[in-house]
Amino acid sequence: MNQQPKELRDLADQMLRDFEGLEGNRTDFETQWREIAERILPAYSRFFESRGWDPTPGEKRTEFMFDSTGAIGLGRFASVVDSMLTPANRKWAKLIPSSPDLAKDRGVREYFEQVSNVLHHHRYSPQANFQSQNFESWRMLGAFGTGSVYVDKAEGRAGLRYKALHVGELYLRENHQGVVDTFFRRFRWTARQIQQRWPKFVENSKELSAALKNPSQANTRWEIVHCVKPRTDLMPGRKDYRGMPWASYYVLRKTREIMDQGGYRTWPLPTSRYYTVPNEVYGRSPAMDVLPALKTLNEQKKTILKQGHRMVDPILLLHDDGILDGASMVPGTGISGAVSKDGRPLIHTLPIGNPMAGKDMMDDERAVINDAFLVTLFQIMTENPQMTATEVIERTKEKGILLNPTVGRQQSEYLSPLIEREIDVLAAQRLLPEPPPVLLEAEGEYELEYDSPMAKAARAEEAAGAMRSVEQAIQIVSATGDPAPLDNYNWDVMIPESSEIMGMPLRWMRSPAEIEQLRKQRAEQQQQQQMIDAAPALASMSKGG
Repeated sequence: MNQQPKELRDLADQMLRDFEGLEGNRTDFETQWREIAERILPAYSRFFESRGWDPTPGEKRTEFMFDSTGAIGLGRFASVVDSMLTPANRKWAKLIPSSPDLAKDRGVREYFEQVSNVLHHHRYSPQANFQSQNFESWRMLGAFGTGSVYVDKAEGRAGLRYKALHVGELYLRENHQGVVDTFFRRFRWTARQIQQRWPKFVENSKELSAALKNPSQANTRWEIVHCVKPRTDLMPGRKDYRGMPWASYYVLRKTREIMDQGGYRTWPLPTSRYYTVPNEVYGRSPAMDVLPALKTLNEQKKTILKQGHRMVDPILLLHDDGILDGASMVPGTGISGAVSKDGRPLIHTLPIGNPMAGKDMMDDERAVINDAFLVTLFQIMTENPQMTATEVIERTKEKGILLNPTVGRQQSEYLSPLIEREIDVLAAQRLLPEPPPVLLEAEGEYELEYDSPMAKAARAEEAAGAMRSVEQAIQIVSATGDPAPLDNYNWDVMIPESSEIMGMPLRWMRSPAEIEQLRKQRAEQQQQQQMIDAAPALASMSKGG
């Protein structure tokens, strides 16, 4: 019997009604997600059950998977996006002042650089688990079109903790501007797990207390619904959860009780969507686009397997005269009566057609799938390692054009909220450096500048345009013998910026001081050489005088 006050009972009922409404409105998405999972992520295929959802641990789920092209392509898609957008070996985003005046202050720039370093340090701390969970989110993006990572303070220590949440347990809602601002998460815990997280609630719950005392219910899992949404009763200035813009509720679904309520200062679930269709909240994915190819390839593989079986162990065509009655089919055994007296075979194999035609058809489907998962897009350099620098720049520009929509969406919808959440959690733990007084006085804000390889590829048009322009100028110089056209280029600006766009490490470039010293030495050497070249003429003039 629910013993909570009526206010909390009504709140729990409202939460569950909202959740059940979202639960019943995505049946078509779940059908597609299940079909995709069965063919490229079979371990997730049981997570799309709106009713009776309870996958069995260790259950075999590969009965629909005959070809691994989609699974391999999905893994490569996640690896490509991770290495191109969030590579662990570099700071792929940095904070910069949003005000041009503040950007001129060295102390402000150094402060934002320190904050960027602190973010990178805590994000990639082994205990934070960002790399694995971010990779899992990219996999969900490629397979189901929606990837989400929950960001919060680490339990029992300072720092951050990340958890990728599967779209099968998430139910999303957008605001009027198309931004995801509400999520419901459905998950199941045992009574013991619930007691570890909410001991006081379990103490006051007859059902959970009884389950803890009953050994037969030790593995029984209880469904919990977590809801985070904009707070409608916000009280600005309050220090507790009522002063936080995002409200949080945990509801035990069976007893319809509020287990816990709290809040967040920033959105805790950065959510990435590959692309969206009008009037749809959930994203659509590359796997959705090529679902027909995935299904076709699996059916083709089944046919080829049957054909290969018939080739290895062929079906025999026999005349009905009992030739093989009692004959042994063991290798090396002779069969009497299998040929006529003139040597004509009386046993034939069933024709199986041309296996190569099936292979060609499968290769066509594989090419479509690999294109969707960006596999072929990133084979350019390995297929033609002898490309010139200009060709490399042009190919990089092409990749940037194709990837620019993906880059923009992931930066604005996923990475920006992710970094905002990280800053908030670390600031609450006093792990960020103190801002300089000039920044506090100006109430300055920050902007994000992305420095990932994918962002650089999107900027490759600048480098490609520069190379084309220089090549044209060199042709004019060669034709006219006049070097003046090259005077239009500021090499000291163009070359460092082009190198930065192409990803050359800064440590490989000479510093301005080193360049100045090198040019000074070169000028002195030229002057000495001129004096040496002029010495015979001066000596001759001296003798003549």
